[in-house]
Amino acid sequence: MSFSDRPIRMQSLTMNDPSFVRRGLAFLGLDRKPRRPSDQPSLLENAERLMMAAELTLSLASACLLAVALGIRFLLPAERGLSDLVAGAAALLVAGPVFLEAWESIKEPSLDGVTERLVALALLAAWVTGDMMTAALLPIVMTVGHVLEERSMLGSDEAVKALGRLTQADARRIRSDGGYELVSTTALHEGDIIELRAGERLPADGIVRKGLSSLDMASLTGESVPVEVGEGDAALAGSMNIDGLLHVQLTRVGEDTTLGRIITLMRDAEEAKPPVTRLLDRYANQYMILVILVAAGTWFVTNNVPSALAVLVASCPCALVLATPATSVAAIVVAARHGILIKGSAFLEHLADVTSVVFDKTGTITTGQLHLTEAQVEPGADEALMRRLAASLGASSNHPLSRAAMTCCPPEERLAVLEPREMGGFGVVGMYEGQEAALGRADLFVRLGVEASAPPAHDGPIAGVSLGSKFLGWLLFLDQLRPGAEEAVRELRGLGMERILLLTGDRASVAQNVAAEVGIDQVDSGMLPQDKLNRVRDEIRLGYRPMVVGDGINDSLALRAGAVGVAMGAQGADVAMASADLVLMTNDLRRLSTCIRLSRRCRRTIYVNVAIGLTFTFGLTALASVGALGVEAPIIAAVLHNVSTFLGLGNAGRVMLFDETQPVVAKA
Repeated sequence: MSFSDRPIRMQSLTMNDPSFVRRGLAFLGLDRKPRRPSDQPSLLENAERLMMAAELTLSLASACLLAVALGIRFLLPAERGLSDLVAGAAALLVAGPVFLEAWESIKEPSLDGVTERLVALALLAAWVTGDMMTAALLPIVMTVGHVLEERSMLGSDEAVKALGRLTQADARRIRSDGGYELVSTTALHEGDIIELRAGERLPADGIVRKGLSSLDMASLTGESVPVEVGEGDAALAGSMNIDGLLHVQLTRVGEDTTLGRIITLMRDAEEAKPPVTRLLDRYANQYMILVILVAAGTWFVTNNVPSALAVLVASCPCALVLATPATSVAAIVVAARHGILIKGSAFLEHLADVTSVVFDKTGTITTGQLHLTEAQVEPGADEALMRRLAASLGASSNHPLSRAAMTCCPPEERLAVLEPREMGGFGVVGMYEGQEAALGRADLFVRLGVEASAPPAHDGPIAGVSLGSKFLGWLLFLDQLRPGAEEAVRELRGLGMERILLLTGDRASVAQNVAAEVGIDQVDSGMLPQDKLNRVRDEIRLGYRPMVVGDGINDSLALRAGAVGVAMGAQGADVAMASADLVLMTNDLRRLSTCIRLSRRCRRTIYVNVAIGLTFTFGLTALASVGALGVEAPIIAAVLHNVSTFLGLGNAGRVMLFDETQPVVAKA
């Protein structure tokens, strides 16, 4: 749950109110009770939550003592010693967590650990100089800043949990006897068949085996309109069944589902670091030494202890540490909302640099599904009978051409063909009203002794139909062009992708026709997987950074070789999806331009965040070193340090406003 989900009520709270602590823990996210075993936090998460709760409790207690010390100082000026004693007690309360975190950071040097060590050093210096007020107030300000940072990371942790809850419900698994049993989603396995009723969410990826319904996939693919699914259609985990009853056979469960991959990627994105942060990580110890030298030099030149302490605080690089994780998490969430699965934040950087696009044809530019374009009927033959025979014979085979023939007439018009059988790659034959009916290649009719006319010239597959000794005619099929393909190519050109190639193993004439239809002028046909790989490598040698888009096993090598590989996930091969860096879950090619625009937005945001971090860090350090922050320099530096962090987080939050969930309209 994010801040916007929490109702805010103005109530009078006292420390005696038992809900005071509970509400404080709720603000931190420490009060949540797992609803299911799969929600149970790990031991490490429990430990981190307890440490945060302890740190906040000590900070609250220290703040109370500090308020008492300030009251004594202003109301009883003569009791300066008592005031310092109470302030010293306040400083002691917060010293433990500060020094513990600093010690832990020494074991594994990083830019993040520099912050802990600098705060500890500033605290120690304040102790040595007798500035108890600063020694107490400085860790409190920094602790509050850290807590707010944790709660301001775009609700990423809650977003992950919310996604996980989409599939956390009991499922009705169908038994072998036809009945069903209610089981936890954690007990589901690949191959199980479950019953999905209206209003229920699918707990895992699967294939519809029975039923017809509409699925709401808006939370996963950005589809604003429910998707109609029936037998043989794919369904993603987390999608909601709007109406009808479905039997779904599970193909992926748990972390292997599309939703599971999104959750994993969001968690990984929180650990991502920009190049400048990785560079500073490498030199974290040297950076620490430089800061100490600057602070020591400030004290030596100005003899001003507060200014030296302010240098230590101002040099804390929190804004740099948070520059990329917040932005990357936001970008991956936005990408998932648009039906794009990005496998790592590094690919967001690579996407912004692509200069050319390499497309596969079948299953990418085209749907890979054949459709009837023309029926050439022999003189005196009945076209309606030919279509009905073709559909009836095609229904008995899984060959792509046979499945395409099934669309020649509605199911209710199919004929009762008896004893259908396949003829070893030549076609299908069966008996209809005592005569042998056949659907297949020209060679099939030679074998059956049926005199057929010469096959017409056609770029796509052809199938003939006969009944008895009479040849009825030819059916001409073509692969369907994917909707939006032409718009996608125009959009990519508008983004500077002037070099767009089409690679296919199909014939040159077919490839040229498809390329001309979508606006691609560079075509290579008759290519084997190794040929595609070599062609992509040639692009790289020519100085281009190609984005390779494909869907099949034969595209996996090229996908891996490109600067960025994009797989068509809705019906693509598992090998292709495993080899790719991005997966389009809706097979909408217009999302390719969405990927590039989002990537460029993400990179600009990271650069701005890094600039904010560097400006505040070096600017505050410079001001502190010359004593420009005044008497309360350490506290001012701490407050301004937190301001820089929130500016970066707010800028990262702007990425969440990116929205192209509606169909992309290509510019003319």
